[in-house]
Amino acid sequence: MADSTTPARASWSGKLAFVLAAAASAVGLGSMWRFPYLAAKYGGGTFLFVYLVFVFTIGLALLLLETALGRKTGQSSIGAFKAFGKKYSFIGVLMSAVPFIIVPYYCVIGGWVTKYMVGYAVEGPAALADGGDFFSAFISSGSESMAFMLVFMALTYLVVALGVNKGIEKANLVMMPLLIVMAAAVAIYALTLPGAMDGLAFYLLPDLSALSPELIIAALGQTFFTLSLAMGIMVTYGSYLKKSTKLTSSVTQIAGTTFGVSLLAGLMIIPATFAALGSGEAVAENSGPSLMFIILPQVFENMGGMATVLGFVFFVLVLFAALTSSISLVETCTSIIADGTKCTRRRALVIVIAFITVMGIIVNMGYSSLSFIQPMGEGSSILDFLDFISNSVMMPIAALLTCIFVGWIIGPKVVIDEVRESAKFKLAGVWTVMVKYIAPVVLVVILVAYVAQTLGLFSM
Repeated sequence: MADSTTPARASWSGKLAFVLAAAASAVGLGSMWRFPYLAAKYGGGTFLFVYLVFVFTIGLALLLLETALGRKTGQSSIGAFKAFGKKYSFIGVLMSAVPFIIVPYYCVIGGWVTKYMVGYAVEGPAALADGGDFFSAFISSGSESMAFMLVFMALTYLVVALGVNKGIEKANLVMMPLLIVMAAAVAIYALTLPGAMDGLAFYLLPDLSALSPELIIAALGQTFFTLSLAMGIMVTYGSYLKKSTKLTSSVTQIAGTTFGVSLLAGLMIIPATFAALGSGEAVAENSGPSLMFIILPQVFENMGGMATVLGFVFFVLVLFAALTSSISLVETCTSIIADGTKCTRRRALVIVIAFITVMGIIVNMGYSSLSFIQPMGEGSSILDFLDFISNSVMMPIAALLTCIFVGWIIGPKVVIDEVRESAKFKLAGVWTVMVKYIAPVVLVVILVAYVAQTLGLFSM
């Protein structure tokens, strides 16, 4: 039953708080382990340049669309679409389902990161750099992996429970600057290693011969995934914005910060791998968990006396990135429940905590007692399935429907007028073309390519 008195909607204390929170949401595991892998696989500097172009074109356009939609309606995703007519609320429902699917398995991976951070401090780098046995034993342990997942969840829940201003703002004010400083420090150290300059040249210098359709699709997908688009996060965070906040400069700063952290992630990992292993092949051939938890510990182990410090600092950094993203996901889920049921924020958070914890336990057990469940064929896990459904299917569809909704149903002028409440928006014409024509085509390409890749019909 809804409470009779619903508290006033929270709002960011200022533009900096919003930019930090939105950038913190975008800077997650996608920046830390997916970006360096793709850059190493697709020609280094060529991929970096194409990604840069996409972030500041289609990425910026969709960021602006979602934040403006949230600010105009003052609602999270379901309410934002419903405000224009009940028949459109299904778009918001689809978008809102994404964070509920993502956050349980994200917290499982957050538990892995927490374990490795502790592992460098307690067990030492040699124990973690054993070619994957340590990692396999941990994730299949059941009770130990569950415990670390619950620790990560507890940290996330605590920050969200403290609220938008006292929790999320203050946490991001500490974690985001620390993340950037630590990433820069590790990157600078990595560049001092013998052989690292070869990795730097590969990473930063474009090679036009490396340009391919696969590279372009991969860069498009990475742009889409790293900016927290089509998850309801930017709509929710936009709904906490004051009308005086300039949306155009805010989203540009968010995109710039996200690109900057991705750039730093590559600067940490690719030159260090060249220095330790002689080339970037190990990065290019290992994406996701295998890169983070198997290859990189081997890289750190080859660095001698600095291995313990570098490994610990690196996983503290990754923990911050994972936490800032999980906080935004849980906050979005909480806002969706509170807006949809008209209950208090506290009651909505209790419901969200119960759901995420139960789902997280099930996903975690997918590597131990429930490992016989292999939804996508032999060797797959529950986590793999949830990741595919949310990232490769639901998010592109939700973003496509959003572009059609704004571009062709309610009309771009609705969003343009909202943006102009606080900024001139000189590029409104370019933005309109992007949302009406370019973005929908790009999103269809991403959707088809990623589904075809998963089904084995297309190689990337």
